[in-house]
Amino acid sequence: MALTNAQYDAIMHEYEDRRSLHRQELEERLQIVYDNVPGYKDLDDETASASADFGRRILSGEKLDRRVLKSQLEEIARRKLTLLTDSGYSRDYLDMGYTCPDCKDTGYVGNEKCHCFRQKIIETLYDKSNLRMMTKSANFKLLSEQYYEGEDLKRFQGARKAAEDFVNNFSTDYQNLFIYGTVGTGKSFLSVCIADALIKKGHSVIYFSSQGLFELIAENTFDYKSKQNLRAIYDDLYECELLVIDDLGTEMSSTFTASELFALLNERESRKKSTIITTNYSLEQLQNTYSDRIFSRVASNFKLLKLSGPDIRKVKKIAKKESEDIK
Repeated sequence: MALTNAQYDAIMHEYEDRRSLHRQELEERLQIVYDNVPGYKDLDDETASASADFGRRILSGEKLDRRVLKSQLEEIARRKLTLLTDSGYSRDYLDMGYTCPDCKDTGYVGNEKCHCFRQKIIETLYDKSNLRMMTKSANFKLLSEQYYEGEDLKRFQGARKAAEDFVNNFSTDYQNLFIYGTVGTGKSFLSVCIADALIKKGHSVIYFSSQGLFELIAENTFDYKSKQNLRAIYDDLYECELLVIDDLGTEMSSTFTASELFALLNERESRKKSTIITTNYSLEQLQNTYSDRIFSRVASNFKLLKLSGPDIRKVKKIAKKESEDIK
């Protein structure tokens, strides 16, 4: 599935907005230095005039050694840095900032698409779950154990440790996670935490609800005009560094979905691409609903993490209602 011209232009416009924002921030910091560091602007002006004067003399026919200008500019830069740090500012205070320092907010490293650009493509084409928005309210900083106690708390702490290890060792240790348990115990939240952390590390992540995933595959499988799209979809699903299938079991169960799920797990396993599955199903329900070969794949190739406890969403709703009633 390829980007349309409009989608590509929209992404590139976003990169231009990033660069404009960071240029504006730099100009504001520079003005702060001009206002608070005596002599800094004079040295900036001296840099500009020295370069301009050298250029005029070259154009007039003088034979000049460029090393002289380079030495002069280096000395001015050294004096500027001294003024800056002596006034309490960091050495990099006037460095250009970037949302993605790898591509400097251009989307490309050399002639290759940057990891941030590739993730933008994934989000544009596949992110019906709006993962970026989800990560604002579901990330490791917000992950809390306040809703768990006793055995439930031990399971949560173990799952959190496994999730953190999964992220920290992602580049060197191939793993898959199967997060299961009762409704509302934080399974999807934990998977979004992992996705958020890996995206920030520059890895490509596709996040799908189980229903959305199989609907996408079905739409392109049974439409003969979409064969090229289907090949591209499979390529992306097989090759992304992390695939998250959320709420397995909410899709309409059929031989088609079971077959597609097995093919997906099998292919990603052969390519050593990590997968996370969350579900409300117990292991017994998983085996009864899907084929034995899918159960075998999960049991042998996935780390099993069970979460239990109260329905956190209901607890939050009740707490909010009680708070409103008090007011």
